[in-house]
Amino acid sequence: MLRLLVLLPGLCAVAQGLVFERCQWAKLLKSRGMDQYQKISLADWVCLTRWESSFNTKTVNHNRDNSTDYGIFQINSKWWCKDGGVSKANGCNIMCSALLADDPTVAINCAKTVARQQGAKAWVAWRNRCQGKDLSPYLKGCGLDLSDPALHFL
Repeated sequence: MLRLLVLLPGLCAVAQGLVFERCQWAKLLKSRGMDQYQKISLADWVCLTRWESSFNTKTVNHNRDNSTDYGIFQINSKWWCKDGGVSKANGCNIMCSALLADDPTVAINCAKTVARQQGAKAWVAWRNRCQGKDLSPYLKGCGLDLSDPALHFL
């Protein structure tokens, strides 16, 4: 019994995944070319992922249509990845489980694919929580130089 109790905290940590701190996530997104990607600002990406997953790489949510949203961007299995369920299109050409990795490279690349095809409007959280709002608090105190005009022509 004691051995089981010792293992449980480790299992919980694995299930929780990597939860990024807001500024850490913003800096990572910027380093991966997400600021102004498809004219979506860095603040929009940070807001979107805050409300989709609370910056947690292992977030999984099941939808009424039997599809599932995966990872930090909550990418949907019906259109963007394959999970053995209701997957139809697999637009990112990946297994949905790859979106749950602590290394967000696959998730970021898939989010770029979604953005190229549908823009930020593909994410319900962006439409409900970020679109048309003052998003400056999402980058406040992060030490990011977003005033460089060159950043806005990428």
